[in-house]
Amino acid sequence: MNPLAELRYFFTALGYFTRVPVPRWVGYEPHYLNAAARYFPLVGVLIGGLSAVVYLAALRVFPAGVAVLLSMAASLFVTGAFHEDGLADCVDAFGGTYTREDVLRIMHDSRIGAFGAIALVVALALKWQTLAALPPMRAASLMIAAHAASRASAISYLMTLDYVRAEGKAKPVAQRLSFSAWLVAAIFGLQWLLWPNGAGLPDWRFAGVALAALASLRFVIGRYFVRRIGGYTGDCLGFAQQIFELTIYLVGLAWISY
Repeated sequence: MNPLAELRYFFTALGYFTRVPVPRWVGYEPHYLNAAARYFPLVGVLIGGLSAVVYLAALRVFPAGVAVLLSMAASLFVTGAFHEDGLADCVDAFGGTYTREDVLRIMHDSRIGAFGAIALVVALALKWQTLAALPPMRAASLMIAAHAASRASAISYLMTLDYVRAEGKAKPVAQRLSFSAWLVAAIFGLQWLLWPNGAGLPDWRFAGVALAALASLRFVIGRYFVRRIGGYTGDCLGFAQQIFELTIYLVGLAWISY
């Protein structure tokens, strides 16, 4: 393993998914992006960490609801709402038509429709209310876990599904991912689900329930993608990431309530 190459791939992932400037020496080649896929969950850790820091800092001045909204605004700003755009495009496309060709055409359209707008409002509102209802430190830790684990789960489709466009912004990423590369991504992303329990120890039961929920959803969503369009697009990965992230928040709140 070449440490300099691995650092280049990490910066490639950071530059692709965020607005954070990366060093000029990193450069860009299409194959960098596919090699960088294993670092996508690590970028999620950084985004979740930023959200958690903004939330905990804002909580010293504002109520929990406002603090959560500020943390969400920070993550949306640093990512450019990259995945949220995929959520809106997918819901518009899958909800607005039936044929594969029309789904891909609508998904490619940069304009947002009623289905996509409603999906964004509902998803953001659910994140806001779920996180605001959690105890502060657990909400902060769950932000990191959700951003990291959702990205590890979403890129697992690179192992098993086909990219359905001849060209597209996700084409350089969309080469078939090896299991070993995804295993690295899983180590970066899924370990954060070991949420500390009341005794400060890793809560294996919560991690097991969260992983089971993610695995079940991954299967259902993947089958739906294949049935409707024969595989996935970049927007499909963004849609999946948002659903997985929201699922982790909801499981976390249900775990506390239970």
